[in-house]
Amino acid sequence: MTSLAVSDHQAETATPAKAIQPVWVRMVHWINAFAMILMIMSGWQIYNASPLFGFTFSRSITLGGWLGGALLWHFAAMWLLMVNGLVYLALGFATGRFRKKLLPITPGGVIADTKAALTFKLSHDDLSKYNSVQKLLYAGIIVVGVVIVLSGLSMWKPVQLHWLVSLFGGYDFARYVHFTCMALIVAFLVIHVALALLVPKSLRAMIIGR
Repeated sequence: MTSLAVSDHQAETATPAKAIQPVWVRMVHWINAFAMILMIMSGWQIYNASPLFGFTFSRSITLGGWLGGALLWHFAAMWLLMVNGLVYLALGFATGRFRKKLLPITPGGVIADTKAALTFKLSHDDLSKYNSVQKLLYAGIIVVGVVIVLSGLSMWKPVQLHWLVSLFGGYDFARYVHFTCMALIVAFLVIHVALALLVPKSLRAMIIGR
């Protein structure tokens, strides 16, 4: 058998690359990223109209141009994010992905993997398995996502959803909760993008699945 024939035979019998991210995960991931960026940028413009703290965001990183325009962008992105989020949660529970990927989370595991990450010794050989830090971050951001949606709804319809406003301790406190959740999401995105750049194959997996 010639070397060319051997190469052809090996190519035919080679084990296909392991699927890491299924199609539905990739779809909701990128839709969620798009909607979240729209919401953050328009949210910063809304914040500028009535700042909670002694600063405002540069107009160069806001969306909408003015309060009314920002609200239109924010509400449009809100529905996209909510529908996409519900699909993600439903499929995550139905397929068992959350249970397989995010559990268990133990304090010892988080501490050990944090130390390994800080000393650049954390392994990324198997992208199909999340380390304890990833589990904590991903599970935490899901909770933050739920809270930011609920606090946003309470601010949008404070009279109709007065019971929800009460759960947040009033309209003003709901604004602080909403802002805090936004800050946590931005911090998560920064870490998420940084890790994707440090481990390029994780980004490839989220694009092509393998």
